[in-house]
Amino acid sequence: MVEKKTLEDFQHDINDWILKHGDYWPPLSMLSAIMEEVGELAREINYIEGFKPKKSTKKKKTNLDEELADIMFSVICLANYYKVDLTNMLINIIKKYSNRDTNRFV
Repeated sequence: MVEKKTLEDFQHDINDWILKHGDYWPPLSMLSAIMEEVGELAREINYIEGFKPKKSTKKKKTNLDEELADIMFSVICLANYYKVDLTNMLINIIKKYSNRDTNRFV
């Protein structure tokens, strides 16, 4: 059985890994990495939805799950750099959307 982890656990684990492998990149470099990963996600979605075939040199297997995880890793790195508690911020954001958009899409 796979161990269940919290977002706080992931922030801690990624911080440990980053510190063991050099240190955090400068913030703009981390933002560039996030944007690169989002581009790779877009390429996967274009393939999955049939809008753009993969190049013949690329595997035809989809990597949607991997691309989403890459984005999360990159975002967590940026959050850690700025000491952002993503767990509490996500709780606050869900409350914000719940209050703001309760009747918006009805």
